[in-house]
Amino acid sequence: MTDPAATPLTAGPPPMPRTGLLGLYFRVMVFLAGSSMAAIVAIMLVQIVARYVFNSSLIWAEEMCRYILVWQTFLLIGIAYHQGELVILDLLGKTSPRIRLVIRAFVTVPVAWFLILLMSHGWVHAGRFTRQTIPAVDFIWTSLTGHAAGLTVFWIYVSVPVGCAILLLHFIAGLVDDGIKAFNPNTTGAGS
Repeated sequence: MTDPAATPLTAGPPPMPRTGLLGLYFRVMVFLAGSSMAAIVAIMLVQIVARYVFNSSLIWAEEMCRYILVWQTFLLIGIAYHQGELVILDLLGKTSPRIRLVIRAFVTVPVAWFLILLMSHGWVHAGRFTRQTIPAVDFIWTSLTGHAAGLTVFWIYVSVPVGCAILLLHFIAGLVDDGIKAFNPNTTGAGS
C-alpha cells in the first residue's frame, strides 16, 4: 500500500508574485480580503452583543455584512482562481504543455464569452439602480452627520461586472502562462 502523502495529486497553486504591478495587485487583494472579513466579524460581534446583552438589535448590521460579502466575493474570485481554489475537474491528469494549452484555450473561449456577457448585462442592470439609495449606509451616515450619504445600490450591483472583469483577466493570464510553458518548457511561466 502506498502512502497518499508521498504521491501528491497536484503540484499546488502557483506562488503569488511579490514584486511589480502584479505583486502590488496581490498584496492589495489580500489586504482587502483580510480587512473585509475583519469588518464582517466586527459588525456581527457588535450585533450579537447588542442583541443578547442590550436586547436591542442594530437594524443595519446584516445588510452591511451582506454588501461587504458580495464585494468580497467578486473582488477575490480572481485570487481564488489563481490559487486553484475553484472547483475543477481534471480528467486528463498530467498532459504535455501544448495539449494543456489547446484544452485551456478551448475552455477559456466560452468562459470568456460568458464573463463578457455578465459584464455587459451586469453594467446595464447596475445602471438601473442609480437612484435607489442603500438604506443601511444612509441610516449610519445620517446618524453620524445629520444628512443622508446618498450612496446608491448601483455600487452593490456593479460588483458583478467588476468581479467578472477581474476573473477574465486571470483567465487570460492563465492562458498566456500556459502558452509560455508550451513553447518554452524551460520557463516556469508568468505566474497566472
